[in-house]
Amino acid sequence: MADVKVHRVGEVDVITIDRPDVRNALRFQSYDELEAAVRTTTARCLVITGADPAFCSGDDVREVMGGGNGPKPTAVAPRLTPAADALLHTNVPVVAAVNGAAVGWGMELALMADIRVASERAKFGELFVLRGLCSDVPGMARLAQLVGRERAAEMLFTGDVIDASTAQQWGLVSRVVEHDDLLPAAMELAGKIAARPPLAVQQLKAGMRRVLDPDWNDFGVWVSTTLGKLFTTDDHREGVRAFLERREAQFTGR
Repeated sequence: MADVKVHRVGEVDVITIDRPDVRNALRFQSYDELEAAVRTTTARCLVITGADPAFCSGDDVREVMGGGNGPKPTAVAPRLTPAADALLHTNVPVVAAVNGAAVGWGMELALMADIRVASERAKFGELFVLRGLCSDVPGMARLAQLVGRERAAEMLFTGDVIDASTAQQWGLVSRVVEHDDLLPAAMELAGKIAARPPLAVQQLKAGMRRVLDPDWNDFGVWVSTTLGKLFTTDDHREGVRAFLERREAQFTGR
């Protein structure tokens, strides 16, 4: 059964992460399907959302993080996460319709969109530090662009979660709408973009990437290497176990 569903509406592909029983947590299959959906699209615009009640709660800690029992297996050389590579390098505009919690890699997913439309129920958090890890590349490269270095540092260093109203005040999202109006609002915006000359829109996006973004591949290698080290730490294992056991973590710096 697919974790990620795609359906076409006119010139827009709606990509939905569909694991609502685990708040759309991502397993390896989810990442593969998300990457494929972005790389194979023939749409003029993408809308990414999650099945209610969440947008995406990040990694499935039992599969991707080993449930706190050991390091994530590494079968490839350090690299940019393939799903992130697809999203960060596509010239197709991406609108995130954030319907609930966007935390961990769900926050990264929202950050990789060009425009974020949020439900009043949306929440945002870079939770990686609570698992003894660093964020993926968008958390460090895109978050500061949107909210400023100081607020980005606060979110990254504490793992605190902010609500939709705060996200709008900080410039993390372009607008906040009532929950039932979210997908219609995102689709209206995506449809407007899709109606513009597609070659011009794609080059505008490519130009913004040249001006504003780092070398994603080089940065991805650094993040992947750093995560490989952090996955082996006691603090990472403690962070995951504390989450699964619903208790406060006790970090030791080892």
